[in-house]
Amino acid sequence: MLPSLATARRIVVKIGSALVVDNATATPRSAWLAGVAQDVAALRARGAEVILVSSGAIALARHALGLTRKKTLRLEEKQAAAAVGQIRLAGAWADALSAVQLSAAQLLLTLEDSEDRRRYLNARATLNTLLALGCIPVINENDTVATAEIRFGDNDRLAARVAEMVEADALVLLSDIDGLYTADPRRDPAAAHIPVVAQITEEIMAMGGEPPPGYSSGGMRTKLIAARIATGAGCAMAIALGAQDRPLAAMQQGAPCTWFLPEREGRSARKRWIAGSLAPLGTLVVDAGAARALARGSSLLPAGVRAVEGSFERGDPVRVIDEAGRQLARGLSAYDSDAARLIAGHRSEELETILGWRGRDEIIHRDDLVLLTLAG
Repeated sequence: MLPSLATARRIVVKIGSALVVDNATATPRSAWLAGVAQDVAALRARGAEVILVSSGAIALARHALGLTRKKTLRLEEKQAAAAVGQIRLAGAWADALSAVQLSAAQLLLTLEDSEDRRRYLNARATLNTLLALGCIPVINENDTVATAEIRFGDNDRLAARVAEMVEADALVLLSDIDGLYTADPRRDPAAAHIPVVAQITEEIMAMGGEPPPGYSSGGMRTKLIAARIATGAGCAMAIALGAQDRPLAAMQQGAPCTWFLPEREGRSARKRWIAGSLAPLGTLVVDAGAARALARGSSLLPAGVRAVEGSFERGDPVRVIDEAGRQLARGLSAYDSDAARLIAGHRSEELETILGWRGRDEIIHRDDLVLLTLAG
């Protein structure tokens, strides 16, 4: 059976700037927002919980701040625009939801909030509490404080991380297209729509193109990355056409979309967090023997590490790649980068002599490591 919004218990809906903001007037598309609010109210009436991840803050402020002539804004200009636009965006959603007797709650998150375990748990607790109180959380990236190095950069991946965080059943990315095609249908008339993706393979990832022009920083490739995060956490994901009235109701009535099926293998909450990490702080390059051992479910031992890249502390997330550059896994390092470089290539019984102190035998223990299904 395909996933369905009709049976999902907890749903995250991501909405892009082009859907929220009338580009000609730089004002909220109030009638469209009202339709989405009606869809949310219908889902709530049958007992589902809904979280909205909404772009649009910067687009709402560009006209007011005289920033329309620039196609690309400097970081500080984006932050200033976000500070002005967040008020307008939150107000637009509050008005739309209050019209159907629902209370909006605003949360602003950064990539660091999802990568730091303590902040991740705090954000999850806040979201769960708001949902229990009957609120509709409206989430956006906190562009007013995020630097280039600690940004999601797009709300597709933010939405996937939120879906993973709250253990959602379904994530819906409302887009300017009704799903995934074998090629860009705007350029290739022979492109075929794909209604169901059972597994996100390298062939599927290759179907992602470049981000579209304009204000959006997304594009199909970021949606496929989001799908990899969500489905890996056991959450189904859909890409659906947003530029229609009542888009969620249209999905339930059979409008075309692409569903990505969740992975069946369950993961612990901690391993879902590790797998969803978007900003590993270092890289461990491993030999073929270590790669085979990881595939069998073993820990990563120092003897199999050929190179250590980046600067990281003990407990930081790192990625594991083979010597051809293919990403094999992500995990939490038991050593900082300086110590990891010293012990790389050495047997576990040599570590105390090399370091002068006794550490763990493994550079990443299997309990702190998640294998990835494809190269990233």
